[in-house]
Amino acid sequence: MDKPLTYSDAGVDIDKADELVHAIKSIAQKTRVPGVMGEIGGFGGLFSLNVANMENPVLVSSTDGVGTKLKIAFMMDKHDTVGIDLVAMCVNDVAVQGAKPLFFLDYLATGKIDDDRVKQIITGVGKGCQEARCALIGGETAEMPGFYPQNEYDLAGFAVGIVDNGKIVDGSEIQVGHQLIGIAASGLHSNGYSLVRKICFDLLKMDIQSHVPALGKTLGEELLTPTRIYSETVQNLIRGLPIRGLAHITGGGIINNTLRIIPQACGLAFRRGSWEIPPIFSFLQEAGRVEEQEMMRVFNNGIGMVAVVPETAVQDVLARLAAMKEKAFVIGEIVERQGSDDVRCRWE
Repeated sequence: MDKPLTYSDAGVDIDKADELVHAIKSIAQKTRVPGVMGEIGGFGGLFSLNVANMENPVLVSSTDGVGTKLKIAFMMDKHDTVGIDLVAMCVNDVAVQGAKPLFFLDYLATGKIDDDRVKQIITGVGKGCQEARCALIGGETAEMPGFYPQNEYDLAGFAVGIVDNGKIVDGSEIQVGHQLIGIAASGLHSNGYSLVRKICFDLLKMDIQSHVPALGKTLGEELLTPTRIYSETVQNLIRGLPIRGLAHITGGGIINNTLRIIPQACGLAFRRGSWEIPPIFSFLQEAGRVEEQEMMRVFNNGIGMVAVVPETAVQDVLARLAAMKEKAFVIGEIVERQGSDDVRCRWE
C-alpha cells in the first residue's frame, strides 16, 4: 500500500462534520431561551435551573423517534418536516405531565453526510423547538459508512422539561363521571406508518406523488404532515383549570394511551361520532379493510391529545381551547370498571 489510510478513506469525513456544526449553531441560536448556558459544540449542553422559580422543581424527560415515517421523507426527498415530528413526539410526552419543556437534543445517524439533507433535518428540529419554546442545546450527527442504505438515516430525540412537584398532572385525581376532551390532531402524526405503507404501497400500489381526491392533496403531502406540538396549549390549559389527566395519543391509539393515565378502578366510555375524523383515516380503513378496533389501537384517528376534566369544567376548557384556535370535542367519559373483566373500554 503506497498511501497511508485516513478516516476519510473509510467513509467518514471529519472536516465536513466540523463544517456542519457551524450551520447547526445558527439554527440552535434561534431557539435560545432563558437558562441556556454556552454554545453548541461542547461535550455537554448546559442549562441553569435558576430560572425555574418553583418551590419543588421536578425534571421530566422523554425520548422518541420518528419511526418509519422517515421512509416517506426518503421517498419524497423532503427532509424539512421530520425534525418537527421528532421534537413533537418528545415534548408532547413531557407536556402531559404538566411540565414545560426546557431543552432538546437530537441524534442523527447516516451512512454518508449530505450537507443539504442534514441542514433540512436540523432546520425542522429548530422550528419544532421554537414552537415548543424550548432550546436546542446539543446533539450528535454520526456518519456510519456501510450501516444504513444509501440516502437514508435515523433520528432520535431527547427532551427535558420541568414542573413543580405539587402541580404534576398524573391522573391520580381522575374519578368516575369526569369527561374526556379530545384535542384535534393534524393528521397521522408519527404512528402507524408501517401499516400505512403496507396499505398504500404494497396493497394499492400507489405512487408517493399520486393525487388523492379524498385528501385534496398528494399522498406524500398528506403523509408528511408534521405532528402537532401541544406543549404551549397544555401550559395554557393547566393554568387555573382543573385538568385531572392528559394523554398523548401515539402508538397504541386512543384506547391504550388514555388507559395509561386512569386509575385501575375506572374504565373508558367513548362516544362514536363525537369528533371529526380526518379523511386519511377513512381512506386507510376502507382501502385496507381495517377493523375499527384495530384502527383505534394503531392510529390517533384525529385526536392528538386527550384531557380528563370534571364535568363542571368542560365548557371552560372548551372555551379556552377555542380561544387558542384548537379544535376540541367531548369524546367520552370516565366510567366505573365492570367487575374483574380486563376490558376497560366501551363504545357507545
